[in-house]
Amino acid sequence: MGYSSNVYKSAQDLLFERRLNAEKAADNRRENVYKRIPRIKELEKEISSSGIKAARAVVGGGDVVAQMEQLRSQNLAMQAEVKELLISNGYREDEFEPQYTCKRCNDSGYYDENGRTLVCSCLKNALISCACEELNRTAPLSLSTFESFNLDYYDKAVDPQTGVSPYNQMSVILRYCKNYAQNFNKHSESILMKGATGLGKTHLSLAIAYEAIKKGFGVIYTSAPTLTAKLEKEFFGHTNDSSTENMLIESDLLIIDDLGTEFHGQFSVSQLYNIFNSRMLSNKPVIISTNLTLREMEKIYSDRFVSRVCGNAQKLDFLGRDIRIRKK
Repeated sequence: MGYSSNVYKSAQDLLFERRLNAEKAADNRRENVYKRIPRIKELEKEISSSGIKAARAVVGGGDVVAQMEQLRSQNLAMQAEVKELLISNGYREDEFEPQYTCKRCNDSGYYDENGRTLVCSCLKNALISCACEELNRTAPLSLSTFESFNLDYYDKAVDPQTGVSPYNQMSVILRYCKNYAQNFNKHSESILMKGATGLGKTHLSLAIAYEAIKKGFGVIYTSAPTLTAKLEKEFFGHTNDSSTENMLIESDLLIIDDLGTEFHGQFSVSQLYNIFNSRMLSNKPVIISTNLTLREMEKIYSDRFVSRVCGNAQKLDFLGRDIRIRKK
């Protein structure tokens, strides 16, 4: 799937705006120079009319070669005079040329090399920027990174119930998530993040999303309540619009946050199961975060639902106390 059509449009619009601004700025510089040095305007007018003169020479007959050579010499002389006037008045030789942000593609997003048209790095960077901006509109916090995930908020004392310390457990989870993001592809395994509120599940899922976006993968992030509400609106609104469901199934990575906090109706449960099942049949990864235990998930959904999700996902158990409180 890669980036969505909205992301591509936003990135192209961004480059178009850069190109347009550069060309407008060049036109403004030209007008300012014309006001200060009218002679340059006269010369450029003469240069631009040389094409008409050349056409007339061909139509008029006579020694066309000699006339064309004369026009060429006059043209070069006028161009040289323009450059001399610009430099002597403190301007650059290329004062009238647009100063594009990207010199390789002139802010078009593409460039030719050895007979091939290639995607410029500036378009790739614009796609990443726009994809992150799109994801930020739906995420509850600005994009998190692995570097900003602080293990110091987790206790190093061993938990008597689990036999491990939250610090050590979260260190293992952080390493796993980093490795997962580094090697992410369209058929990576799914992940089920379980644990109490405020232990970093959303942070790490978004850190993975950010790394996946930088590699050019299409990522959809949504909370379970937002997702089920949208699906219900499309279904019961009789709009015949299945675009949301299609995107959820086709995206390279689907992240569903706060599973279990949505309204637990028969429709929502069946829709979530259908989405999970469709993606797993296509070997497409899902990252799910939930505050529920497996037993609680079985009560809310079904044995089949939990078996399908848990049987095809790497389970990560988050330990510790709410780090959002500890940060305060």
